[in-house]
Amino acid sequence: MLCRTANDLYWAARHIERAENTARMIDIAQRIDLLPERTEAGRQEAAAWKRVLEALGIAPAYAARHGEATPERVLRYLCLEADNPSSIYACIRTARESARAQRGAITVEMYEDINTSWLEIRALGNERFESEGLPRFIEWVKTRSASFRGVTVGTMGRDEGYQFMRLGVFTERADCCVRMLDIKYSEPLTGEAGDARKALGYYQWSALLYAMSAFETYRRLYRTAITPERVAELMILREDLPRSLAACTAAIHGVLQLLSGQPKSEVVRQAGALAAETRYGRIDAILAEGMDVYLERFMGRLFSLAAEVDRHFLLANDVGAAPAAK
Repeated sequence: MLCRTANDLYWAARHIERAENTARMIDIAQRIDLLPERTEAGRQEAAAWKRVLEALGIAPAYAARHGEATPERVLRYLCLEADNPSSIYACIRTARESARAQRGAITVEMYEDINTSWLEIRALGNERFESEGLPRFIEWVKTRSASFRGVTVGTMGRDEGYQFMRLGVFTERADCCVRMLDIKYSEPLTGEAGDARKALGYYQWSALLYAMSAFETYRRLYRTAITPERVAELMILREDLPRSLAACTAAIHGVLQLLSGQPKSEVVRQAGALAAETRYGRIDAILAEGMDVYLERFMGRLFSLAAEVDRHFLLANDVGAAPAAK
């Protein structure tokens, strides 16, 4: 397969997944922001929205363009701003451009589906966005992303192009999982005590599970009260959750083994090391290391793997690369 074709398919899948993941980050920020919590004096407004910008690595770009973060400004910046390459609007536009460039490598149904998403979001103005409401927009993004995945699975041949698209999906999904955990673990619970603190923590962790479509899975697996340790274990170490780091790294390793044909190549080695860490890791060891330290280290290794994928298979460029996490 030509490098250009592999590159376009890989990034088309990543950008569709990134649009959905950005919607999920907006979802958790909104849920946390709306909690009826008692905050300490002097706490900054829109803290949850600032954490989303920081987790995405775009806080400086936002500040340079819009100044102080407010929920309304951040929402428009993340949802509809054409000049923000990380916005949902820009991700769908870029994915559609990549798909259009490789119409011969994908099915007619796939292109029609992604083109429909682009036409619909292009027609969505600020007034309609505000009138229809954020929850409806988030569900629209998630539905359009799921539709494209479903059409891809149902119509595309299982060739190298299909595997590069799977690689893009799971790489982006692993990236999102780290950033979502970073948002929650950096959200302070100071200013509360006793039962109020426990209640606030419960609702914040529930918000994370709902945003990751993981609440029912958590209940089914643990059948206990929601705790930070169990949520972290589910999102990092349990392959039962489709969006966990364990599920994503296992899928990435399997795809790279198929694409490489060289079981001892560096790209397969790095993917295998990441998959082994999540498969055989222990949550108590992760917590003892420190969640912030672990997440930063894991993200660094994920970036290193993505760079090796680029060097080994794709074009030598960083078009569409995700911004570094804080």
